[in-house]
Amino acid sequence: MTPPTRRHRAEAAFAKTLIRLLRRLRPETASNLGGAITRTLGPLLPVSRIADINLRHALPELTAHARKRIIRGVWDNLGRTVAELPHIAHLRENTPTGPGWTVEGAHHLQAQAEKGGSVLFVSGHIGNWEIMPPACAKYGLPFASFYRAADNPLIDRLIRDMRQTAIGQPVPLFPKGARGAREALHHIASGGRLGVLADQKMNDGIEARFFGHPAMTPSAAAAFSLKYNAPIIMGHIQRLGPARFKLVVEPPIDPTPTTNRQADILSLTQTLNNHMEAWIRARPESWLWLHRRWPKSIYKTTQARNKMI
Repeated sequence: MTPPTRRHRAEAAFAKTLIRLLRRLRPETASNLGGAITRTLGPLLPVSRIADINLRHALPELTAHARKRIIRGVWDNLGRTVAELPHIAHLRENTPTGPGWTVEGAHHLQAQAEKGGSVLFVSGHIGNWEIMPPACAKYGLPFASFYRAADNPLIDRLIRDMRQTAIGQPVPLFPKGARGAREALHHIASGGRLGVLADQKMNDGIEARFFGHPAMTPSAAAAFSLKYNAPIIMGHIQRLGPARFKLVVEPPIDPTPTTNRQADILSLTQTLNNHMEAWIRARPESWLWLHRRWPKSIYKTTQARNKMI
């Protein structure tokens, strides 16, 4: 591992100071502050053009005003999510008001905990996605996950420590890529639990439909489920207010393999995309529209068209 640079140390010092300041605030105050900053500045950043292209592509019926409103909401949710991270370990379930979280469909988690064995949890960057791992852990279902390390190793360690503290116990983190996939496969084969955020583009995934358009989609969840007869439990986080959430857990999806493995993987991956799309359509401002989810051609075409106007 490359030793941290002077820049890494300076960035980490700033991050630690910010985390300490956020922890001194009430969770809802930190959430409101984070949301206010990002919804003000975020729409002015160039990456917001990607969000606008995505919305035009996925939801062409939206007006320009509606797209601006959604993009502002995306930035608000992202700022809140970041500012809430230092507080997640201290949030509690079923608080009557204020910060905390509830679970809709908790009986699915309880049933899986009693059953035991391999299971895949599939979600996306919706609401505050950092809530799902500690919430599942409270039901006796801590799960491993794929992980993309931050460029700064010191900040990476800060983020990992906060996540592990929130879960309440060490869990495996598999690096994205071939090595991580092999390690995750072994984990599932050994009866482990794995969480997958399956809403981002993966060039070496499988082409499924998303909002009616081709989109390269992670296929690991479907492939692992079919190979080891492991159920898939889908869930997503609904933001109810500042640092207040609801985890919506759907009934398990049991794999039904046929003799055509590739067709089975595509069919199951498409099912996961369909669920994800339904969640996003219901609350479009809660999803992270800022990444390039569809083929490069749509971004080049739209940007070229805009230059001509």
